[in-house]
Amino acid sequence: MTHILLRELDIPGIDDIEVYLANDGYEGLRKAIADHTPDEVIDLVKASGLRGRGGAGFPTGTKWSFIPKDIFPKYVTVNADESEPGTFKDRQLMENNPQQVIEGALICAYAIQAETVYIYIRGEYWDIADHLDEAIEHARKHGFIGKNILGSGWNCELYTHRGAGAYICGEETALLESLEGKRGQPRIRPPFPAVAGLYAKPTVINNVETLSNLPYILREGVDTYRQLGTDESPGPKIFCLSGHVNNPGNYELPMGGDTTLRKLIFELGGGTPSGLPVKAILPAGASAMVLPATDEVLDTPLTYESLKPFGTSLGSASVIIMDESVNMGWAASKMIHFFSQESCGQCTPCREGTYWLRRLYDRLEAGEIDMEDVDRMNSVAAQMVGKCICALGDFAADPVLGTIKHFKADYELIANGKSAPASVEEAPVTGD
Repeated sequence: MTHILLRELDIPGIDDIEVYLANDGYEGLRKAIADHTPDEVIDLVKASGLRGRGGAGFPTGTKWSFIPKDIFPKYVTVNADESEPGTFKDRQLMENNPQQVIEGALICAYAIQAETVYIYIRGEYWDIADHLDEAIEHARKHGFIGKNILGSGWNCELYTHRGAGAYICGEETALLESLEGKRGQPRIRPPFPAVAGLYAKPTVINNVETLSNLPYILREGVDTYRQLGTDESPGPKIFCLSGHVNNPGNYELPMGGDTTLRKLIFELGGGTPSGLPVKAILPAGASAMVLPATDEVLDTPLTYESLKPFGTSLGSASVIIMDESVNMGWAASKMIHFFSQESCGQCTPCREGTYWLRRLYDRLEAGEIDMEDVDRMNSVAAQMVGKCICALGDFAADPVLGTIKHFKADYELIANGKSAPASVEEAPVTGD
């Protein structure tokens, strides 16, 4: 397919604004302003069925429609705090096609009549932030940012803001707190950001990939966009593939249809470097329940709905592959250490739960657990679910609950001293 998002694969040099303009760049913004009222743009995005690509999959146009019409100022915040393990799609978009990200953000700002856009970018992406700053100035010189954009009378400024280096700042209300100069901790809702967001004013928060779909939708039309994907999950999706695969990277594919984990792992990813069978799949990085690599899982078309029957989600589609060499108790331990460190500490179940899980998994890595400890891990994780202000508590519980549910035998190997925690390959060969 011709790429809608990863356009540099078809058009070399598209990060240059002149190349971007020569390939229909900013035509989406021109059409939005010249041919549609702000409300009509919102209706078009609703009709397109575009859903948030940051993880939640919430309908984008519906999110915009919650913004009050009569309260000013309004803000657009671009969530570029890409910190989910195994996710690197937004980085590629910002590095190689920054003008499309900027154009998408401006279309969103026009639709809600915001006059300020902030790109909240992961602090470790300092070089990409500099690159975006240059791209913003190029767009400004062409009249797409600033006063009286395209002669419309509408003004809009756009700025980058470097993040605080914390996973929790990817949660939208923690992002707003950080942007305001406060500690990055999630807010209690309601009120929701659409009503009281940045500086207590109406705010839309969208992911980089979500906004990068908008120029195509406005330029080519809703019907053309909906030819890709499914009725419930239209359009393309960037899948980040990593782990035990020969060809890791970003793959842009239409959702549903023949887009399956089998196609992603074996046809595009080239299978495992070791030649060992795939054992487990993290479909959404560390923040969704792990899946065993059964035929049913591998052959399920990938949409926002399709993985729910398996008790997991597509999320941001950061697909991490693990082959048979991995002990899943060890894999869960690595994820628990990550979430324990990244918990903001605001909620007692998350703060204390991740602490106790980390201590239990430290014992696992030392080879000192028994099956009562495994039951205790499961109990602690289960008590965290649904008890926290944000989803990090649930995310932290998923590696524990998922690996014990699907791979309890790996824990038994460690508890019985038949496997080193890191790898089943290290298990001693026995006569029985």
